[in-house]
Amino acid sequence: MEDEPVYLGLGSNLPGPLGGRRANLRRSLELLSKLPGLELRKLSSFYETEPLGPQDQGRFINAAAELRTDLEPGELLEELLAIEATMGRVRQEHWGPRIIDLDLLIWGERMIQTGRLTIPHPELPRREFVLAPLAEIAPRAIHPPSGRTVAELLDLVPSQGVRRVEGVS
Repeated sequence: MEDEPVYLGLGSNLPGPLGGRRANLRRSLELLSKLPGLELRKLSSFYETEPLGPQDQGRFINAAAELRTDLEPGELLEELLAIEATMGRVRQEHWGPRIIDLDLLIWGERMIQTGRLTIPHPELPRREFVLAPLAEIAPRAIHPPSGRTVAELLDLVPSQGVRRVEGVS
């Protein structure tokens, strides 16, 4: 298993077949944990956030996870897309409602740009709903293009109404 940390963002704002938004995040983590060559190391608290984009949709529950994996970035991306499809995600509207959203955020110090994958996630420095849970589990992780830590990026982003939650479905 590679010792390079991989950080993943998770989000949901629609109920799924197994329950609410939190259940969707838990189910995606369960499916992730079954992947060979992948180990879940840390999981943040859950955070409730306003939707980005169209406002006529429900609030999101977001979290961040730290993984270790033997998979290559393109292979992990395919596995994440397969988990989303298995859980019933249908991509119809950009920034629209979704049962599950799994995003690769940071992969060690790597900077990758292909037609299908950009690491670090290009919107990471502007999204409190990603930075808040990520800072909880990896405040000192470095965002390679900027050289700043996740905690520093979180301090720089304007508040977007992100709050840690308990007991939200």
